[in-house]
Amino acid sequence: MSGIVTVTPAAAIDRTYTVSQLRFGEVNRASAVSTELSGKGVNVARAVALGGHPVSAVLPLGTDALGLAESSASQGLLVIVPAGGRTRVNTTLLDRESGTTKINQSPLPLHTAVWEALVSQVDTEITRLAADWLVVSGSLPHIVESDLMVPFPDLLRKAQQRGVRVAIDTAGIALETATQHLDLVTLLKPNTHELAELTGRPLRSIGDVAGAAAELHRGGCDVVYVSMGADGALALSADGLWHARARATVVNTAGAGDASLAGFLVGSSGSDPSAIDVPSGLALAASWGALAVSQATTALTSLDNAPQPVLVRDPDPATPLGEPAMP
Repeated sequence: MSGIVTVTPAAAIDRTYTVSQLRFGEVNRASAVSTELSGKGVNVARAVALGGHPVSAVLPLGTDALGLAESSASQGLLVIVPAGGRTRVNTTLLDRESGTTKINQSPLPLHTAVWEALVSQVDTEITRLAADWLVVSGSLPHIVESDLMVPFPDLLRKAQQRGVRVAIDTAGIALETATQHLDLVTLLKPNTHELAELTGRPLRSIGDVAGAAAELHRGGCDVVYVSMGADGALALSADGLWHARARATVVNTAGAGDASLAGFLVGSSGSDPSAIDVPSGLALAASWGALAVSQATTALTSLDNAPQPVLVRDPDPATPLGEPAMP
């Protein structure tokens, strides 16, 4: 079985506070607090490992987070590149009335030497796991010396030259940059809000989402996978269009997209290593994403009780979205 390597250039410490009712401008007391090492690629790797697939998560960490990495239940998955200094902190507030509120710190810049060490370590892990997927996830930091975004297209190009598929899950300028290099991207995973902003299209229906995804597919991306929150997920490839949905009680939406991406990668890896089984991947993605929102933590800790998905080929384009997205 070939492996999966994730890289998280802007790893984070995730702190989650549960309150009975969040009151802005007042003192709030948490009934529960959890702290975990996180970042989108770390969350993806944890879920992939639960599915029994070989995986490693490459990430730079500040000195303050090294102890947390050593005590993490996922320690065996983590490949740490010491970055010195501190690690950014992302905060999640859970309350029964308003749901999930996220406060994410901006990525901290990396020195050139750290970025180069990260790229080298990714290459080493691809070799070690005979990986057929490289997953680039989350926010992308700038380089200290140049104040420019890390040159991640070079990382994608190196992966392609080695015959490794590339999956991208990022947002903002980093996502725009990725779309300028779609010939290097096998799988692009925006959510509906990111897709609306990227394409300048209002997304009010399944057909709107499919049309926007088709733009990216025509641009050179093999598979466009769109996570749509409570509206499920949609995937478009040369083989067709599919929609999948699974239901769950929502506790915390943070990390659900990472769990669903992990499900797609595991589910789409069939007996033929040269093929991507898009419908099987989408079905498992919907299941794992729904499972993720039913738990309080950011990363999946178990695959028990994952809900059954409903998979539809060529969904009705007129179906309205419960959560529309505007550019």
